[in-house]
Amino acid sequence: MGEKLIGARMTRTEDVRLLTGRAQFVDDVRPPGVLEAAVLRSTAPHARIVRIDTAAAAAHPGVFAVVTGADVRAVVRAPQPVIWRPDPDARIPPAYPLAVDRVLYEGQAVAAVAATDRATAEDALELIKVEYEPLPAVTTLDQALAPDAPRLHRELPDNVAGRMVVAKGDVATAFAEADVVLRQSFRFARQMGAPLETRGVVATWDPFTSRLDLWLSTQAPNLARELLGEVLGLSVDMIRVRTPDVGGGFGNKFDFYGEEVVAAILSRVSGRPVKLVEDRRESFVATVQSREQHIDVELAARLDGTITGLRGTLHGVLGATLSTIGMSPCWTAAASMTGPYDIPAYEMNVVGVLTNKPPYGSYRGFGLPKANFVHEHLVEMLARHLGLDAHAVRRKNFIPPSAFPYVSPVFVFDSGRYEECLDMCLRAVQRAGWPSFVSAARARGEAVGIGYSFHNEVTGFAPSRIANQSGLQNAGFDEEVVRIDSTGHVTVRTGLSAMGQGLHTALAQVAAHCLGVPLEHVTVVSGDTEACPYTGYGTAASRAAAVGGAAVLNAATRLRAKVLRVAGHLLEVSPDDLVIDDGVVSVVGVPEAAVTLARVGDAAYRRINGLLPEDELPTLEEREVYDPSNVATAYGCTAVLASVDVETGVVTLSGYLIAHDCGTVINPSIVDGQLHGGAAQAIGGALFEQIVHDGSGHALTRSFSDYLMPMATEVPPIGVEHMVTPADHVPGGFKGAGEAGVVGGGAAIAHAVADALSDFGVTVTSLPITPPSLLAAIRKGAGR
Repeated sequence: MGEKLIGARMTRTEDVRLLTGRAQFVDDVRPPGVLEAAVLRSTAPHARIVRIDTAAAAAHPGVFAVVTGADVRAVVRAPQPVIWRPDPDARIPPAYPLAVDRVLYEGQAVAAVAATDRATAEDALELIKVEYEPLPAVTTLDQALAPDAPRLHRELPDNVAGRMVVAKGDVATAFAEADVVLRQSFRFARQMGAPLETRGVVATWDPFTSRLDLWLSTQAPNLARELLGEVLGLSVDMIRVRTPDVGGGFGNKFDFYGEEVVAAILSRVSGRPVKLVEDRRESFVATVQSREQHIDVELAARLDGTITGLRGTLHGVLGATLSTIGMSPCWTAAASMTGPYDIPAYEMNVVGVLTNKPPYGSYRGFGLPKANFVHEHLVEMLARHLGLDAHAVRRKNFIPPSAFPYVSPVFVFDSGRYEECLDMCLRAVQRAGWPSFVSAARARGEAVGIGYSFHNEVTGFAPSRIANQSGLQNAGFDEEVVRIDSTGHVTVRTGLSAMGQGLHTALAQVAAHCLGVPLEHVTVVSGDTEACPYTGYGTAASRAAAVGGAAVLNAATRLRAKVLRVAGHLLEVSPDDLVIDDGVVSVVGVPEAAVTLARVGDAAYRRINGLLPEDELPTLEEREVYDPSNVATAYGCTAVLASVDVETGVVTLSGYLIAHDCGTVINPSIVDGQLHGGAAQAIGGALFEQIVHDGSGHALTRSFSDYLMPMATEVPPIGVEHMVTPADHVPGGFKGAGEAGVVGGGAAIAHAVADALSDFGVTVTSLPITPPSLLAAIRKGAGR
C-alpha cells in the first residue's frame, strides 16, 4: 500500500484555506437579491400574547416581509420535530418556529422581518407592538415540581415531560445485603456550546418551482432536509441543503431550529432569498442550552471496596419546550452512569421537568460528563470511607478484559483494557514529576493537588436498529462514495459535515491508504444533499471516523480490487501479483512492469476498447452503506494538577494529562487536537461557565462578559498518551474521539481541587466550581 497513511501525523489539508481567509461561512453566502432578516424575541419569561401589531414594521422603507406566529402556523404542516424519544410515553407539547398565543421563555421568537439589510430589519422590529399579559414563571426544579406550580402547558397536568427507568440486576437485594451504603447529591449548572460562528441560514424558496434551497450551518444536512420536509409539508426532492464551512458546532448545530423554517417562509413571502444569522446576544437565549441536571444517588458496596449496587433519581431541568433531541441527554447520562465499572445492580429514575428557560439540547459529551462525574466521585467517596486507595477501588471494580463484550445497563461494550490505561496515565504523572511538585508545594503551605477520572464512552453511534430501539426516530447508517477519475485521482463524497474537526483529512487518509495513492491526490466533498450521499445521523456522537471512516475503508477496499483487476489485464498478470504504491501499480518484485493509476483510469473511462476487461463495467467507483452491528467503546484516564488560593477560592490548573484509547488512530495530530479542545471545554464547564436566570425567569447571562470561558492563560499544557485497542466489529478498528476530552475533565478537576483542600475536608459535588462557592466551603472547613 505504499506509505502507511492510517496512523500518520499528517498536516490537515483544510488548514491552508481556513487560515488564509479562503473559507466560506454562511454569512459569506450572498445570492443575488438577498434580504437580511432579524427576529423579535420575547422580553417576558412567561406571558400571554394579547396583541401583535406589525403594520408600522411592514410599512417601513426597505422591509419586504413580516411574519408572526399566526402567519407561520398557517403555513407549517407539523410542529418542530422531536426526533429522539427514549420515553415513548413522553409528553411532547407542540412548539412552533414563532410563538403562538403565549411566550414560554425570555428570548423566544415572536415575529420576524426581512429587509434590505440587517440594520433596516432591526429598525423595523422596534416598530412591532406586542402587548403581553404576564404569567408566573418557574425557573428552578423545586418551583417546577411544587404542587401549586404554574403549568407551562395547559394541556399537561403538571410540568413533567417524561419519566424513564434505566435498570439492571436486583437492586433491592444489593442494598439489603450491602456492608456500606453511601448517599450523595450532585448539581450541574446550565451551560452552552458557544461555537465561534453563531447559527445562520440562507433560504431561497423559488416562487416558480416551489423548490427550497438552503445554505445552513449544520452538523446534519440530510437530517435538516428531512425535518424541513416534515415541517413544511414538502417532499425532500424539493429541498436542497448545502453546508458551507462551519465555524464550530459542539452539538449546538445538530439541533433543528425554528429560525430555519422562518427564513424559508420569509423567502416564500418576499419572493427573494433571505439570510438570517443570529447575533451573539441572541445566541444566549435562542441556541439550545444543556448540562443542567440534579442527580441524587445511593451506592451499595462491600467492605473490600466491591461496588454491588447503584440507584437514584436524575432530574433533567429542561426548557419550556423539548428540543430536537428531547430528553435523550438525560437518558444517556442514566444509561452511562455505571461507566467502566462492573456494577451488577443498577436503577436510575429519570424525570424530565419543564421550566421557563430555552430548550435543553445537544452539547459535546451529551449526558456523559455528568455520568462520569457521578461514578468517579462515588469511587473516591467509597475509598475515603473505607480508608482505601481510590485507584485500588477502581481496579477492583473495572470490567476485566475477559468480560468483553460486556452488557451494561443499556449498551454492549466491545472492548477495553482499563487497568493498562490507568497505569499509562499514572506513569505519565510520575514522568511529569507531579507528586514531588505537590510535596514541595505543600511543604511551603500551598494548597496543591492531583485529581483523576476514568471514563469510558459509547462512540460510533450509528447502529440503526439500536438507535431506533432507544427512541431515535432516524437511522444512523453512513453512506460514502469513493471514485477514481480518468487521471487516477480520487474523490470521496460524504454526507458528514466538516466543522473544524479535520474530517476531510481523516477520510482522505483512509482512502489514500487503501488505494495506495498520495494524500494530495484525494479530494473530499461534503456539505450538499444533492451532490453527496445520505448520512442518517450527521456529524455527532463521536461517529465520523468510526462510521464514516469505516464506510470509506470498505468502499476503497473494493475499489482497489477493481483497480488491480484492470491493471492485471493491462499488464497481463494476475491481480494477486500486483501492488499499488504512490499511484503506480506494479508487479511484485518487478517494479519496471507497471502502469500508473492514470492509465488505469483512462482504460476505465475513455479508451475502453481492448484496455478494459470485457467482464468489467466502465468507471471506477464504489458506494458503501455502512450500518455497524454495535457501537464502539473508547475510554481514557484524565489527570489534573491544580492549586487553590485559599484566600480567594481561585483555582489554577498547571498540568493536564490524558491517556486514551480510541482504537485505530487515523491521524494522531487530529485526535490530539480533539482531546485538547474537549479538555478546554471541560475546564470551562468545571470552573467558569454557567447560564443564570433570576427568580422571575429573566436571563442574567447575556454576553461573554457574564458567561465566562477559559482563555489561553487558563488552559495548562495538555499531554496525551495513546493506547490502541481496535474495535473488532468496525472495519479498520476505528473508535470515536470527538467527545472524549470533555467527558472526564470535570471530575478530574473536582478531585484535584478536593485533594488540594484535603486539610479543609472540602468535597466538590456541583459544577462549575466558582470562587465564591469554593471560598465558602474552605471557610466552613476551617471553622471560620
